[in-house]
Order: sequence, then structure tokens, then C-alpha cells
Amino acid sequence: MPLSNSQMRDVQAVLHPYTNLMKHRESGPLIFDHGKGCRVYDESGKDYIEAMAGLWCTALGWGEEALADVAAEQMRKMAFSHIFSGRSHEPGIALAEKLKEIAPFPAGKVFFANSGSEANDTQVKLAWYAANSRGTPTRKKIISRMKAYHGVTLVAASLTGLPNNHKSFDLPFDFVTFADCPHYYRNAEAGESETAFSARMAANLDALIQREGPETIAAMIAEPVMGAGGVILPPKGYFDAVTKVLDRYDIMLIDDEVITGFGRTGEWFGCTKYGFEPDSMTLAKQLSSAYMPISAIVLSPELTEAVEQESGRIGVFGHGFTYTGHPVAAAVALKTIEIYQERDVMGHVRRVSPYFLKKLTALADHPLVGEAAGVGLIGAVELVADKKTKKNFDPARQVGATVNAFALDEGLITRPMLSDRLAFCPPLVIDEKEIDEMFARFDRALAKGLDWATREKLI
Repeated sequence: MPLSNSQMRDVQAVLHPYTNLMKHRESGPLIFDHGKGCRVYDESGKDYIEAMAGLWCTALGWGEEALADVAAEQMRKMAFSHIFSGRSHEPGIALAEKLKEIAPFPAGKVFFANSGSEANDTQVKLAWYAANSRGTPTRKKIISRMKAYHGVTLVAASLTGLPNNHKSFDLPFDFVTFADCPHYYRNAEAGESETAFSARMAANLDALIQREGPETIAAMIAEPVMGAGGVILPPKGYFDAVTKVLDRYDIMLIDDEVITGFGRTGEWFGCTKYGFEPDSMTLAKQLSSAYMPISAIVLSPELTEAVEQESGRIGVFGHGFTYTGHPVAAAVALKTIEIYQERDVMGHVRRVSPYFLKKLTALADHPLVGEAAGVGLIGAVELVADKKTKKNFDPARQVGATVNAFALDEGLITRPMLSDRLAFCPPLVIDEKEIDEMFARFDRALAKGLDWATREKLI
């Protein structure tokens, strides 16, 4: 089918992230026109259930008038004001206060950026800055994990443990070292319990720290649930075991809550769900329900003090972005949090998540599905060639991408990831009727996938 005029314009003008750019020349984009609730609509009017909330982010769904109204009001009042050189404005102050109020650990101060990637780059700079302030300048290495996702700017992409974020970009930087991926389904030994697996992950981390030298390591960064790496849940006892190792060597823990923050797991924050306390926390995505670009770093009092002391010693805290604390973005984020509170969105997630998880985990009975697991309103399935042996399909056959394409045909947006994993992360406002429809569409996509894989003799 020939490309439409708008598709041709896109092909000629737009460079798309996470896209095979050569194939895109031929296929063109899928262009969306509008959205309402948990659905988006393409140019022809076809509806799609957005089972990924955009990119893990549109928590309140589409068409939330309260957020549009706040944005318009703030634009008319003061469209822009920076916070460099000690300047400030009410939306930024109020949002920082609100984040301190709801933070799951004692909070010192809040730094604003515009994306999770910028915030995680900032986290590393702050860890280095604090190390210099504390008189431990050799502490510059950062521990991440295989299959972690922390962003795409140079440092954030280095922290990301996914090959496609490194290939041909000459990454990662050598100050990043990677611990094991704690994926119990894939990496546990025969007969090993989740608790024993977690203990082994912690022991391996301890050995890694010993090899690198504890005096060289500033921090470890971790997502409570590993998102773009496959929606990998931490096994039982994992964070308890890991934090004990970090405490032993006085290594900071950076909590990347870009996906899990603001109710995704059924708690305000993933660290609460999994029972650990970080030294700093990265927030983005659902912070504004994705209606405006904004991210935030919440620092512990101790980290705040170290940063402030160093700025006093050298004369300035030389970091920030033009749009740090942008007043329109801050006003929208503040209103988003107020909506979460006023409408008890966390309570809604807790009410519907058992139904979502029942539907999700039932997919494990399908001939193509190896693992089906989730928490709150986030989860994933892994497609396998052999359920008993957990044998993966040949990556070249792109089984996950093919099933994802079938889902799109059925009017369902999921996300294919490594190892033929498909993610689900719907808006937090989804109800049981929409959950039924979401999985009915995915069932039809799986049926098409099974038929295709059988014809292709992949199973």
C-alpha cells in the first residue's frame, strides 16, 4: 500500500527513536490523531487500547481536562521563568514541597530536569560531586545491572545494560560496571529458591565490589522493577540482600523510579513495595502523567548537605538546564499528584490489579508463553520455543515483534523487548471491562502468532 501524504512528510522529515530507519523509509509511520481515556485513535479513526500507557507514562490516560486547564492557566500567567542564580517561582516551590511530603524516605531537597535520562545523568554527577565533598575522590565508579534501562544520554545510556543502547555509540563509559540481572525465571539454577537466588545475586555483587575496590565505587543504580529490559520483577529477598551489601561498603543506592513511581506497583513508589530505602530517587514519566516533560531527583538530607557544602567550597553548583523546574511543567506535575491523591488512584490500582494479574498470569497456559508475571499494573510475557526447557526462539525470526504486529492489527499496543518479551503497562485508570478487552485482543494476537509459528515450523 502506498504511503499517505502525511506518512511521506514524516519519512522525509522525522528521525525516529528506536526504529530501523532504513525500513521506515518503506513502511512509514503509524500516525495517531487523538486519544481518550485508555484508547488512542489513528488517522482513519481506528481505536487502539494503549496497553503501554504511551511509554510507561500516561497514568491518567488521554483527555484529562484538569491538566490541560492548569497548563493553559500557567502559560497565560507566566509561561517561563528559570531557577538559575537563586531565582524561583511558586509552581516549582510547591512541587518540590509536595515531592518531599510524599517521598518514601527522609528527603532533603529536590532537583528538577526534563527527562529520566537527564535526571540519571544528574544522579551520577551528584554522586561524584558528593564524593569530592566528602573527601573520597576515588569513589567514581557506578554499578548498574545487566538488562537495566536508565536512559539514552551518554551517561544514562552507559548505565543501561542493553546492547542496542551501546552498539555504534561507543558506549558504555568505563566507569560503569554491571552486576547480574536478577531474573529468576531465566537465571536461577535448578532447584534454587527465590530467596537462595537473591542471596547468590548479593554474593556476586559483593564479589564484584571486591574486584573493583570498594573505595572506587560511588553508587549503585537500580529500578525496583526492571522496565525496558523485560519487566523483570525482583525475586524474594533481593533488595534486602543487596542493600546489606551496599551498606557494608558505604555505597549509595540510587533508586530509578522513572517507571515505578506514582502507583505503578500499587504503592506510591516501587521502593516501598519492595521494602528498601535509597539515598536518592529519580522520578519522571507519571510525575506529570506525561502531559509535560519533567523529571525530578529527590535527595536524602545527607546527600543534599554534601552537595551544598561542595558548592560553598568551590563557589557554585555548576549544573542545571534551561528548563529545570519549568513553571508550566511544574504546575501540571503538581496537579497530577493532587489528582492521584484526590481520586485515590493508588486505591484504584490496588482494586483492579488482582484482576489484571489474574488475566496476565493465565497467559502462561498458552503454548507460546513461557513466563507471565507482573505486579500492580505492569507485567510481561515471554514467548518461548519450548516451555519445558525455556528455549528461546532464534532472535532473527523476531517472534515477539511479529506477535506485537498481530496485536497492533487487533487494536492493541504492547511493546516487544529482548528475548521475545511483550510488556503491559496500561494507564492506571483502566477498569476491569477495559482489562477484559485488552486481553481479549491479545488472545487473538497470540492465536495468530501460534498459527504463524506453526506454519513457519518454529515450534
